[in-house]
Amino acid sequence: MTREQAEKELIQMLEEGAQCDRYYTAEEVRQHMAEVFEPRRIVYLTGDTHGRFDRVEAFCYRQKVEKENTFIILGDVGLNYFGDFRDQQKKAQLARLPCTFFCIHGNHEQRPAPAIGYQCSTYHGGAVWVEPQFPNIVFAIDGEVYDFCGYSCLAIGGAYSVDKWYHLERGLHWWPDEQPSEEIREKVESVLEQRNWQIDIVLSHTCPLKYEPLEVFLRGLDQSTVDKSTEEWLDWIESRLNYERWYCGHYHTEKQVNKLRFMFEDYTLIPHTLSIEKERERDAKLHRQAEIVEALGLLDEST
Repeated sequence: MTREQAEKELIQMLEEGAQCDRYYTAEEVRQHMAEVFEPRRIVYLTGDTHGRFDRVEAFCYRQKVEKENTFIILGDVGLNYFGDFRDQQKKAQLARLPCTFFCIHGNHEQRPAPAIGYQCSTYHGGAVWVEPQFPNIVFAIDGEVYDFCGYSCLAIGGAYSVDKWYHLERGLHWWPDEQPSEEIREKVESVLEQRNWQIDIVLSHTCPLKYEPLEVFLRGLDQSTVDKSTEEWLDWIESRLNYERWYCGHYHTEKQVNKLRFMFEDYTLIPHTLSIEKERERDAKLHRQAEIVEALGLLDEST
């Protein structure tokens, strides 16, 4: 884009604003674009980490995360797996980063509880588990609703471990409360009933049964031996729920189906607009604005 083209398009944008009795000063444009490129209260999301945080560290340094930012990990975080110094080393690794890590419970980790050093606190309007020595690492409590970017976000952790018997036969870690209990299910359903079955975003570890990514299932595994009760329950939840977005981990894949997105090693952020179509329109507009700003040097303080 040439400067002449940018000036012409910017004039057109301002004229459209004038028709709506809204004028923007150069300073307003500069501040708006600065927020577009360097927003403060960003909420990032990614999938399972399994105690391997090198990619998360690299992402945080690349994005220059700040203390106002939240980084959601959608289960199987890998911080409460061994129950010894190895977990502490992993927590210390994340604690060095400036943002707050908001963790959903997965199936390959112990549930946070007072018995292993966790205390109940609050974060973004909902109850969480946190260890005093690692205040920037919090674990969501299933059935709690959190406010991120002005949107109601429901946490539902847990899943069945298809490698359960492999772990048990070899003396590896496995926890019988890996899936949501009846008490947790009742809490989730009660919360949604109180909200008239409306929520903006669901943050879960596994997904509703209808969205299972069959293409990534383990070969040779007899699926009739897999307990899919959690996915079946989420299927029922999803069929009744009025929602805009659903993010999950668990399955090692990255794709979007309707409103649901599998994250694994992918990254995204809580959008400023929840309509998928509107988000696409916004992205296209922001890309065009970025071209205009670059061509006109609106973010160059020397101009």
